[in-house]
Amino acid sequence: MLTTAGFHVLLALAGEPAHGYAIMRFVEQVSGGAVKLGPGTLYRTISRLLADGLVEETEEGDPAAPHDARRRYYRLTQAGEAAARAEAELMARMVTAAREAGLVT
Repeated sequence: MLTTAGFHVLLALAGEPAHGYAIMRFVEQVSGGAVKLGPGTLYRTISRLLADGLVEETEEGDPAAPHDARRRYYRLTQAGEAAARAEAELMARMVTAAREAGLVT
């Protein structure tokens, strides 16, 4: 099972490779500002996901973005996609249970 921050990062990378700041912006935007990953949490999480083989660094990036040699881009591995999919399916089951319990409309 992933940590919440781990799932957020994998979700951010599900569409395309991204750098850390783009991941932070995605999470904040998707959560409507309710979740903000600080740099410490973000990069500890990425480090853990790299070690677990769920993400990898890539040379791919946004060709329209200004070049910054320090910017590292990350993408999902096949294992990362499978882990994100499994976590999303678990969350969907939990939301169904919450709806049936009258907690979500």
